[in-house]
Formats: sequence, C-alpha cells, structure tokens
Amino acid sequence: MIIPVRCISCGKTVGHLWEEFKERKGKDEDVKEILDDLGLDRYCCRSLFLTHTDLAGKAAKFKK
Repeated sequence: MIIPVRCISCGKTVGHLWEEFKERKGKDEDVKEILDDLGLDRYCCRSLFLTHTDLAGKAAKFKK
C-alpha cells in the first residue's frame, strides 16, 4: 500500500525519502542518480524503491 518506514532487510529508515523520489522520478531524472543522491547505497533499499507500487488510491475505491 504505502512505502514501509524501514527497509525490510537492513532496517534503515527510508519512508521519508519516498515523496522526493516520486517527485524527481516524475521529472524524468535518472533513477540511479536519484537513489545515489538520497543515500540509498544498499541493494535492498534500492530494490524497495524500484519495485514499490503505490496502491493506496486503488484500495480506497473499495472502502465502504
């Protein structure tokens, strides 16, 4: 649904970086440079950002 507050593998806090990542990705910046600038060096944190899909809006449609 939403990005986890901490990386599932290493425990680094990453939740506060999601909005900036999404905003910069929307401006068609290079994803590698964005992740490097945000300080996401470990592959587990990088994969968390690269594979996450924001489903909060889609799930909200089914709320009664």
